[in-house]
Formats: sequence, structure tokens, C-alpha cells
Amino acid sequence: MKINILQGAFLPVPPKRGGAIESAWHLLGLEFAKLGHNVTHFSRLCDDLPKNEFVDGVQYHRIPGSNAVKNPFLLKILEFPYVLRARRLMPKADIMVTHAFWAPIIFPPKRFGNIYVHVGRYPKGQLRLYGRASCLQVPTNAIANACRRQASDQVQKVSVIPYPLPWNVDENLDLKNRKKMILYAGRLHPEKGLLQLINGWGGIPHELTREWTLRLIGPWREEEGGGGLSFLKQIKQEISKCRNRVEIVDPVFDRKALKKEMRTARIFVYPSLAEKGETFGLAVLEAMSCGCVPIVSNLPCFSDFIDFNKQSYCLGDASQVNDIQQSIGLTLKRAITADPAKLDQMATSAWLDSKEYELSKIAKKYTKDFSSLL
Repeated sequence: MKINILQGAFLPVPPKRGGAIESAWHLLGLEFAKLGHNVTHFSRLCDDLPKNEFVDGVQYHRIPGSNAVKNPFLLKILEFPYVLRARRLMPKADIMVTHAFWAPIIFPPKRFGNIYVHVGRYPKGQLRLYGRASCLQVPTNAIANACRRQASDQVQKVSVIPYPLPWNVDENLDLKNRKKMILYAGRLHPEKGLLQLINGWGGIPHELTREWTLRLIGPWREEEGGGGLSFLKQIKQEISKCRNRVEIVDPVFDRKALKKEMRTARIFVYPSLAEKGETFGLAVLEAMSCGCVPIVSNLPCFSDFIDFNKQSYCLGDASQVNDIQQSIGLTLKRAITADPAKLDQMATSAWLDSKEYELSKIAKKYTKDFSSLL
């Protein structure tokens, strides 16, 4: 098959500035090429990346784009000229994958092939504009249900395929000599519940946390999806008041370095408050693949890949900010005082299930989906 992939206007591929969607489709494009398909990948031109290059079987074309902004209306305005430039350059294909807002509207399928829309964010009414799309692909059943509600005349187009892991799961799981560390890795943004996490952690008696560290890793800059400098200052202010140990470090965009971080932690916490912003939680799956016990908020997206009876602790209602802060404290206390053998059992169960999300397995699900449209 000939497969074109069009990313949004705001981040480059390879994902030098992060981005779960960019990272996933970069890896999938390479895997499609490895399977013998003809792959052309379009993304933002920036960060000294060449305008055109051919790497590992994939043809890359990069187009001038923009830095992301908070205003969603302005985001769409900024993306429009980028998508127009891509339209002028893009050859016809069997499948055109995109998550760019405008592409399904202005790319006619007869000229560009079957439009395969990746709905990587909670839909906000735009699906009714995507009548020409052949498929609305989503990463979780929670987002699939939202799509079906918002586009009742297109329910037959909805396809659920998860994101792949960015690495192969280790053949053996080593849980010995792990640090007593609780890790958060993700965007430093208010919707991730980080202030509640720090305060909830700080409410645990110090005699129970003395040997433990809460470690926060992630981008804070707005153009990288973070909450900006003012939110970073808020985080540091809360850390300064916290009686228990908290570390905050620079973002890690290198996959090997991120995997190393996750291999050293015992617990991975992800207290997201974003009921309509959290579509999958790839960082949680990545941590599970490295042997971390996950602690997550009770958002429906997590139930697709977590068995809460065997693998994870679940926090309280994500819509109740005060309640989730209290729940974080109680749940972290429960986890760090649990029998180590129980934590090992939970970690092993999570690790085993994560193998189903390896890149080679997920890529074949996509190519099967593509073939069904031809």
C-alpha cells in the first residue's frame, strides 16, 4: 500500500519536542515501511531538520508550521496555511492518515486516497465536518463512544486501535534493587493534577515517606504542551512547602533515557483531571512495560489496558479536585506501605499485559484496518 501520514502544524517528526501522537505515528510509519509499504510522512519544518529526507524506508517532507498557542480558535487559524501547503505537495495514496483539523475537510479522497482520521483528542464537534473520511480511528473505547454520540451518522466508520509502545518490552522483568521512587512523566500542566499530587504527597506522615521520593519529569513550556512558566512557578512553590521529598527535572524526549527512568521506579502515578482531555495515557502503559505499578485517576480511557483488580491503584473522582487530592494522599500511603511482594505481583501482571501493545503487533492492526478500506 501507499500510505501518506500528515501530522499537525505544531510539532516535528521525529518527535524532538515530544508529543504522543507524533511519537506514535513516527514509529508506525517506520514499521509500515518495514512491512513493505510505501510511506511518505509530512510534518512541521523546524529544529534544523532537513526539508526532505529518506530515512529507513520512509520519505519525510517537512513544511513550515507554527508554535502552539492556548487559544483553540487561533490554533485552527495557524494550522490552515500549513495544511494548504501540504495539500499542494502531497501525492495520491491508498491511505492518508491525519489528525490535522482541516485535512479531512479540504483533501478530496479521489485525489488523495482514503482519508483515515486519527482522533487523538476528545472530539469537540468537528466530526460532523468529516463526512468524506473513510475511517475515524480512535485509541480507546471511551473516545469511540464520544465519537458515536457526536457523529451518529458515521458510527460505522469508528475504529478502535490503541497506541503502540515506543519500545519492545524486556524479555525478563527485574524488580530487584529498584529505588523507592514514585514517578510522574508527562506534561507539566494544570489538567494533570500535579498540584494535587504534590499536596497529597505532602500530607502523608514523614515517617512513612522518609525513604521515598516523588519525581516529576515533563515539559512545562506552552509550545511543548505544558502549562507555561507561571504554572512551573506554582509547582516549585508547592514543592518548597512540601515536607516530603519531591524532585522536578527537565523533560526527557529521548526514549532510551525515559525507559531508564521508568526502570528505576517502583510506582508510576498519573492523577489526570482531564476527563475530556485524556484519550489514552500512553505514559502509563510505558511505565507498566517497565515494571512500575500504576496509580491513575478513574478516567474511562485507562480501563482499556489496565486491570484494576490485579495491576493498579485507582484514585477518586477526577472531577472533584479536593477529593482527588485526599485520594492521592490515601492511595500513595497505601501503596508505599503495601507488602513488597504484592507490589511485585501487581508490577509483573502489568508488565505481562503490556506486551500486547508492542509496535509490531499494533502496526499489523493498522495495516489490516487500512486494507479493509481498499
